[in-house]
Amino acid sequence: MSVKTAAPKSRKTTANNGSYHTSEFTKEQLLTVYKFMYMARQIDNKSMNLLKQGKTFFHIAGSGHEAVQLAIGMLLNPKSDWIFPYYRDLALVLKSGVTPKDFFLQCFAKADDPACGGRQLPCHFGTQPTLNIPSQSSPTGTQFLQAVGTALAAKRTHTDSVSYVSSGEGTTSQGEFHEAVNWASREKLPVLFVIQNNKYAISVHVSKQSGGKGNSIHEMMAGYASLERFLIDGTDFFESYKKVSEALDYIRSGKGPALIEAEVVRLASHSSSDDHKKYRTEAELEEDRSKDPILRFTGIVVAEGALKESELEEIRNQVDADIDKAVEDAFAAPNPTADTAERYVLDESGHADKLQYEKTTPSGKPIVMVDAINHALHEEMAVNDKIYVFGEDIADGKGGVFTATKGLSSKFGEERVFNSPLAEASIVGVATGMALAGLRPVVEIQFGDYIWPAFMQYKCELATFRYRSNNAWEVPVVTRVAVGGYIHGGLYHSQNIESIFAHVPGLLIAYPSNAIDAKGLLKTAMRLNDPVIFCEHKGLYRQSFATMPEPDENYLVPFGKAKVVKEGTDVTVVSYGATLWDAFLSAKKLEEEGYSAEIIDIRTIVPLDEETIYNSVKKTGKAIVIHEDTYTAGFGAEIAARISENCFRFLDGPVRRYAAKDAHIPYAPVLENAILPSREETYRRIKELIQY
Repeated sequence: MSVKTAAPKSRKTTANNGSYHTSEFTKEQLLTVYKFMYMARQIDNKSMNLLKQGKTFFHIAGSGHEAVQLAIGMLLNPKSDWIFPYYRDLALVLKSGVTPKDFFLQCFAKADDPACGGRQLPCHFGTQPTLNIPSQSSPTGTQFLQAVGTALAAKRTHTDSVSYVSSGEGTTSQGEFHEAVNWASREKLPVLFVIQNNKYAISVHVSKQSGGKGNSIHEMMAGYASLERFLIDGTDFFESYKKVSEALDYIRSGKGPALIEAEVVRLASHSSSDDHKKYRTEAELEEDRSKDPILRFTGIVVAEGALKESELEEIRNQVDADIDKAVEDAFAAPNPTADTAERYVLDESGHADKLQYEKTTPSGKPIVMVDAINHALHEEMAVNDKIYVFGEDIADGKGGVFTATKGLSSKFGEERVFNSPLAEASIVGVATGMALAGLRPVVEIQFGDYIWPAFMQYKCELATFRYRSNNAWEVPVVTRVAVGGYIHGGLYHSQNIESIFAHVPGLLIAYPSNAIDAKGLLKTAMRLNDPVIFCEHKGLYRQSFATMPEPDENYLVPFGKAKVVKEGTDVTVVSYGATLWDAFLSAKKLEEEGYSAEIIDIRTIVPLDEETIYNSVKKTGKAIVIHEDTYTAGFGAEIAARISENCFRFLDGPVRRYAAKDAHIPYAPVLENAILPSREETYRRIKELIQY
């Protein structure tokens, strides 16, 4: 629909049913509202025309949502408040500081696009950190938990800000939406949830989507005591402004979050890839057009004499010219170059290289691995007040199910160390938001077996933030997670997860085998600028052979530097975690028989120290990789492939692997032993390769 029809003389005047009247706004304010509503609509129209011309590839319109978005934009400050928009929030982000040129730089996928440098689809809004609009992703609903995280950071650091987060009504079917409302309501956090209900999630009507009374999101969320709820006409700017003002007053009073269900209209198809005429009747579309928020606004301001048609025409002419200029300039801007495609997966600042590693010799009293982890947390929290620790059951007196966090909440207080809800996606999503706000969350996932509800937050959010924002935003979240078997934990307390997460660019992964490395690597993880998955083998927590002299508070272990724990000449054995010890003890036994095995503990999965591995293989001529995860697609397969690819001419035998069988890990000891690698078989496999 062309916005030229927004001139009020083409329609009957629409009555102002809101409690605000034009007299309560200055002329400048009303002109601003109209300017950005019209700008958003014309950008929608221009984008579709460019797509038809083959100059762009995708657009998703916000036409019909402009009124409530402008009400919000007039009342929030993107320099102090946080804005987590969804793909239809064009009018809001324009009012918040995104320019038409910014929009079209992304539309044309240009190198200078401030949102992502050409890395994301159009309408994935984001800014540099001068404005609090973090890079938006495509999965619907993931942003809700991040908004809770920035709000929690504001509350914990006593900062006066509100976190705005929005979506369409369809996204409220996602679990992360409900988890976010639950967390925000329980802690009375300053979050403004806005659901822009245009009644269609692509082609699925709200009646097939929401279980609330009358399919209302407002009604569905009635059970939260601290959540202030509003159901408004989102096509009426004046009503929207009044209700958003009331919601923000409630939030800023500290009473809790607020949720606004804004009934809006979708005047265009879901996206440029959709045709809503396939599933909507012409009568329904015409009814929506009669509620066009721009026509309603102009009808009111002209009828009440607040603005003249000539003033509106002047704005339209200026905006049209500005958009044409923005398109021209953006189209002429440089494209990204192919050599930048791999940039900013991880931090490139050189920060990690400036840390001082292994500068002291561990010489303290012998310490078990779980206590080494506990001490690392205590030491780093004492020197960095930005570190916040949370997860399930981690506060005192429990102190974590393995006591890894004991004493932390007693020493540092419940503001910095606290129990989370039993919801893994919440833990990771909220931590991501806190990291965006400048904090350094260290979270615990109680068992690796239960990390999977959070996988979307890891794969599509935490790991991609730096890359998708073209290095504008970073999220240094450390996730401590207990993994591994040999404890008779059955199917759901024995899993290894490293190979799955190793497949996700943007995550660092540590997997220590002893107390020294556990403490040194964890302290390093808490100082790096990238997200870290820190795998802690439960079977090693109190194991005698993993007990080592404790390093001091200055001891750091570098990521990407393997350790040769035993030198040898006949075979290279690469391992990590619990199976490292089976390999080491097997090598000791083989040494008594006259064989020499070199044992390498890789210590970190990502980055992997290939150089140490290759140098060893070139010396020994043989290699076997031993790990606890499944044989098929375990991380050992990756190591073996790299050895074969890079050391083939030095090999005197096949690259072997020994790992768990491709089955789930059962409870009964005799069954568990049949699945997991054993020390006896480790010894046999190494010897067999030596004798090849």
